[in-house]
Amino acid sequence: MDVSGLAPIEQTALLTEYCRALDSRSARPILGDSHADATVRRIDHDFASLGATPSVVALVALRAKMLDECLSRFVAADPSAVVVDLGAGLSSAAFRVDPPPTVDWVNVDLPGVIGLRNAVVPAHERVRDVAANVLEPDWVTAVPPDRPTIVFADGLFAFLDEDAVVSLLRRITGHFPSGVVAFNDYGRVSKANQVIGRLTSSRNANSPHRQWNFPGFKDARQPESWDPALRLLDESSAMHRPETAQFPTGLRIASRLSRRVPSIARKARVLQYRF
Repeated sequence: MDVSGLAPIEQTALLTEYCRALDSRSARPILGDSHADATVRRIDHDFASLGATPSVVALVALRAKMLDECLSRFVAADPSAVVVDLGAGLSSAAFRVDPPPTVDWVNVDLPGVIGLRNAVVPAHERVRDVAANVLEPDWVTAVPPDRPTIVFADGLFAFLDEDAVVSLLRRITGHFPSGVVAFNDYGRVSKANQVIGRLTSSRNANSPHRQWNFPGFKDARQPESWDPALRLLDESSAMHRPETAQFPTGLRIASRLSRRVPSIARKARVLQYRF
């Protein structure tokens, strides 16, 4: 499948899926998503140019695993729930989580990405795809607001600016009656962090790291000040997980340091907010 027609922002979906595919090919995978490998093999693209370093692969795989666990707990507690994947990309999270038949799952992403999903990702009986820009207000109308809902985003927020993140969170809490918002987070992201990410990831002009916009935040309770409906439910760092034993050497050392240096732990965290 040729993806040359995707816009640069749509191409960001390729890196995360490639990282999950590389993880699945390793002798000791963290996520072990064989669907990701099959999806990548259906796409004609120079994936090596995306800068999927061993550290990036490990962190992408582990944050997906952590978000999967959030979803599994939510649907186990309420089997009538709705799951919304914002910026779903090519993710096969629904296959990994395997929710009960009573759960509705909605993937939301840009039209070009949804078109690619339909071509290379197998259909799932409980999943519906919505082609929409999450920055526009009408995407929520495609999801009925009558059931507890978990809205999650794996990698999306980094490509939005702060105003867009705030508006998106408010749109979620204003539409759905109750539920959880879960997303991966990088803590405070300075200009220096962004430059380093670009230099270490890829020289490709379309490298996802070149499109980072969100400056992030240090205090996990910051979103509570943006939307009074949100309450911090959980803050977990990938750097404190047992899977860090499978990290490449440099990242494994960083994970040990993160016990004493909280700013390192914040660079790879999954946050959950109840509303």
